Amino acid sequence: MSNLSPNLSLPPLPGRNHLGKLGGQLGVLLCLVGFLVMFFGWNGAASHNFVPAQFPFLISGGMVGLGVVVLGSALVLVQNQRADMARLEAALERVALAVERQGGTSAGTPTSLAGYVVAGGSSYHQPDCTLPEARTEAHMIPLADVAGSNLEACRVCRPPQFGRLVDGTLRLSASV
Repeated sequence: MSNLSPNLSLPPLPGRNHLGKLGGQLGVLLCLVGFLVMFFGWNGAASHNFVPAQFPFLISGGMVGLGVVVLGSALVLVQNQRADMARLEAALERVALAVERQGGTSAGTPTSLAGYVVAGGSSYHQPDCTLPEARTEAHMIPLADVAGSNLEACRVCRPPQFGRLVDGTLRLSASV
């Protein structure tokens, strides 16, 4: 498997930053113009009682209007696919970064944080776990303080856990 890096995307082309949503907006405008052309074709056909005189209006207004609507719909569809692709690439970059953090720092935790865990409201985590980063109640506590609390070990980063023996004593166990 190749080395995933969050810097895999190409740099933006100069002068194209302001054109991001233009495809979708132009597509909506073309759809409206197409419906307007179809309306004028129908209106022109409705002004003649003789059926062969209506065909030029139906062909020019109906077919051209339908073509413009299809073209506008295609532009909207392509713009939505571009936006979805950008969101997917951003999510994949976040996942790749999280995997690099998880894999790159699991073996080399700094010795100054070796005896500490990050405690949240109901669970505790390793210092390099990304889950409690956005939580305001997360704080560092010594690992020994976890034994007397009701905190559960994180299921993602798997910090050291305390297990109760049959005689009631607490013993630190490495999680698997």
